[in-house]
Amino acid sequence: MALVFAALAMALSSAPARAQNGLSNPPLDLCVKRAVKGDVARQLFAATARFDCRTRQTSFGPGDFWVIAPVLPKWSSPSMPAAVRTSATTQDRSILYGRYADGVIIALPMAKHEISRHLQLGAIVEQVLPARATPLVQLLWKIEGSGNPRGIVVGAQITEPGESATLNLFMAALYSAFGGLCVALILHNLAMWRALRHPFQLIYCLMVASLAVYALSSSGALAWIWPDLPDLVRVKINYLMLGVSASLALLFARAYFEPEVCAGWLSPAIMLVCGALIASAVMFALLVPWQAFMLQRIFVMSFIGVVALVPPILWRAWTTRSRYFWVVTIAWAAPIIFAGLRVANGLNFINWSFWVDNSTIMAMTSEALLSSFAISYRVRLLSRERDDARVRELAARALADTDPLTGLLNRRSFLARAIGQTGDHVLLIADLDHFKAVNETIGHDGGDEVLRVFARALRASIPAEGLVARIGGEEFAVLLPANRAIDAATILDRLRAERMPFDLTVTASIGASTGPLATDIDWKKLYRRADRALFAAKSEGRDRVRYDLAIAA
Repeated sequence: MALVFAALAMALSSAPARAQNGLSNPPLDLCVKRAVKGDVARQLFAATARFDCRTRQTSFGPGDFWVIAPVLPKWSSPSMPAAVRTSATTQDRSILYGRYADGVIIALPMAKHEISRHLQLGAIVEQVLPARATPLVQLLWKIEGSGNPRGIVVGAQITEPGESATLNLFMAALYSAFGGLCVALILHNLAMWRALRHPFQLIYCLMVASLAVYALSSSGALAWIWPDLPDLVRVKINYLMLGVSASLALLFARAYFEPEVCAGWLSPAIMLVCGALIASAVMFALLVPWQAFMLQRIFVMSFIGVVALVPPILWRAWTTRSRYFWVVTIAWAAPIIFAGLRVANGLNFINWSFWVDNSTIMAMTSEALLSSFAISYRVRLLSRERDDARVRELAARALADTDPLTGLLNRRSFLARAIGQTGDHVLLIADLDHFKAVNETIGHDGGDEVLRVFARALRASIPAEGLVARIGGEEFAVLLPANRAIDAATILDRLRAERMPFDLTVTASIGASTGPLATDIDWKKLYRRADRALFAAKSEGRDRVRYDLAIAA
């Protein structure tokens, strides 16, 4: 990541000017002079030696200044107006002077409350000088009350109005796509949050919403919607939303990862950085234009904490074997790289660039999309965990309800399902004949197999709505509604047809009774009568069915 950051910084700081400013024409070379009483624009056009062309603009600090572009590009044409574009900066008032080859000077004053009316997409201020018979040869700005947090006149460029309109169209498409993406992501993830209620989903929706407001303010579109909005208010909204978005991104990571990733000192460190971000953004919004330079530096410095927290968070995720390490690393790559570029630009380590200035929207588009994929990935894992837990729960419940040897219901589960049913039912109590002798002949393993074969015979003989259970060692119970009763002799026929271990002949006796099952007392009466019938079947020679038709007392 560090190598990528360094490569991008070098590319953006040394790339051709046309690639840095979004237009085909290079930015203007500017020189600065601090304003003093008695300065006159016409005289300053001829006194370019009084201007400093080497010192960074931010080194001058706040105040009133003259800024000159002593030489304009050769393409300047007298056949059409000239659109002069600069990045919006903190100032009270400005006057743009244009000097033509015939000596005519035209002045375009602009108070700070008028900036919004000149704002183009990308937060670019555009003023148009009229076409004349002679070409435009020099530009001069008088800037009053410059806060100079990132420059006095930043990114100055001169172009044709048609090319400016083309760039506006491009930026409109970019920001509209981002706005639509934000709406879709918010609606999708809010719907998932309502269903799943995971905190990171709600934090993500809030983050995307704040990014949408940030994009609306940073793009200059807010000034198009509300032309009378002071540009300083737009800038304050911009800083607030950027601080909120960065804080929510950290909180999202804290809630998204497993608890052990942000345990220990990382959790309070994240909260501390979030607090610093919000506090610096609020200070900027409340105090600017007072000490704009200092407040902007404080805000930029707070982002160093964000960049600094990312490596330990990812390292902890790696060492704790987080399942979300790679997906978060990929999602964070672009925002962290561009946040680093913005910090470097804010601290004047690299030069201003149109694309660096607008990199946040591209980085956040990447982050919003990839974070949404990360959420979908985690929801998928959570769903899989839930399904596995449900399967385990059902398996545990099945183990608790069934006899492990035969797979039939056990006595407890059988009684839980049987008692309380309405209407009369037929209860069959089946008992294997001479089962002790079976165990002695073929062993207990063979006896267990006999029990399993008998269980299959019972299950195959009973309709689906019937209950079949093993309620004792070799004793089984069958319960059917009285109107769906079967001939119990068919069970014995099925048993005789089954192949037993070692071709052993195994028979069973069945006792049957009919009656209600509304209460536990009804069950005891019904069982007692079926057991009595079973005893009769045993007494009469086994391998037969007997019915107890007596009416329960």
